[in-house]
Amino acid sequence: MSNIELFRQMIAGEVPGAAVSRLIGMEMVEVGEGTATFELVAGPQHWSPPGNLHGGILCDVADAAMGIAFASTLAPEESFTTLELKINFLRPFWKGLLTAEGEVASRGRTIGLVHCKVTDEKKRLIASSTSPSLMPRHSWPR
Repeated sequence: MSNIELFRQMIAGEVPGAAVSRLIGMEMVEVGEGTATFELVAGPQHWSPPGNLHGGILCDVADAAMGIAFASTLAPEESFTTLELKINFLRPFWKGLLTAEGEVASRGRTIGLVHCKVTDEKKRLIASSTSPSLMPRHSWPR
């Protein structure tokens, strides 16, 4: 089974998704070749001490979208690891629906680069993220 097929089974609820998604409350809603979309309904449970959305939550939802987008380009026996995650927080956010859209910008033989934009319900850019990934030559556990 391809990674995309596996991810689509997760979206359909036929196989469990990542435990971290349940913990945070984010949900994978779409996946394609080199793309993935996650949604999060943010609320007080996600707030930092000043009362707005914690930056780590934005990192988590962006990282999930970028990771699945990149994994969608791999064969089932291939793996990858994130080398770095860079995120720019562009405006504060408190509660409501956030959408994180990850897209592979470049995929070489061993290194790839993924971008993500996190937007609110009005399509305003809340955060922008990039992440390079490395594909080592071993399998990831299933």
